[in-house]
Amino acid sequence: MSSEDSSLQNLVKKREMMKKKKPEFHRQESWRYKRVKENWRKPKGLDSKMRKEVKGWPPRVKVGYRGPKLARNLHPSAFKEVIIHNVDDLNKIDAKTEAVRIAHTVGAKKRAEILNRAKDLGIRVLNPGAIEIKEVSKA
Repeated sequence: MSSEDSSLQNLVKKREMMKKKKPEFHRQESWRYKRVKENWRKPKGLDSKMRKEVKGWPPRVKVGYRGPKLARNLHPSAFKEVIIHNVDDLNKIDAKTEAVRIAHTVGAKKRAEILNRAKDLGIRVLNPGAIEIKEVSKA
């Protein structure tokens, strides 16, 4: 394991820790009125306590809650996710930095072929499913 791999792992762990500390952001006064959904909306009122960040009111969404730049768009295993649709897509994958997610439109026969080829190339598959890896015969 190289130092770059371990640093990515550390960044992913740090991202998870930051995610645990991040509060849930709710729309202003959604707790007060049933008709107001909880989905976040920026508070815009002139006298809005939330916009003014008055103590005791829920926190606002800010850029400071964002995760580490290098850890963004990474799978928790610290690999970059790549969606593939066929066996030929596996040739473009870097096994050291990228992991494969098989597209949901791929059928069982092609999925088995992809899994066999990925195993030969040493590529990690994130969603192998319950299909057993068998020899696919070309008839």
